[in-house]
Amino acid sequence: QVQLEESGGGSVQAGGSLTLSCAVSGRISSNFNMAWFRQAPGKEREFVAAVSRSGRSTYHVDSVKGRFTISGDNAKNTVYLQMNSLKPEDTAVYYCAIFTRTYLSGTYYSTRSKDYDYWGQGTQVTVSS
Repeated sequence: QVQLEESGGGSVQAGGSLTLSCAVSGRISSNFNMAWFRQAPGKEREFVAAVSRSGRSTYHVDSVKGRFTISGDNAKNTVYLQMNSLKPEDTAVYYCAIFTRTYLSGTYYSTRSKDYDYWGQGTQVTVSS
């Protein structure tokens, strides 16, 4: 059983910062990549950022580029999302997810939530103006 546990969400004012963490536990092959998604009320789940297992490759969507940074700590089986300069439109439930089927996209991430194998329970981020 693979488990992903997110933490670090909360409420901040616009311009503030938060760091999300996602710890992976359980039996899983070491060859997996990770990503963060978010889902705002009434909207579909949206891809935010991804990091390869090695940590050498990362990808961020344009809406968060320059403000958010994804990183991973292999020794701790943990992935982070450092979020700076937060905006009210960043308000959402943030989910971490594991991606192993790289043949689906040809690379270490997919922007489609259905391609991911395991999910955390989500952590709420609320940004007030």
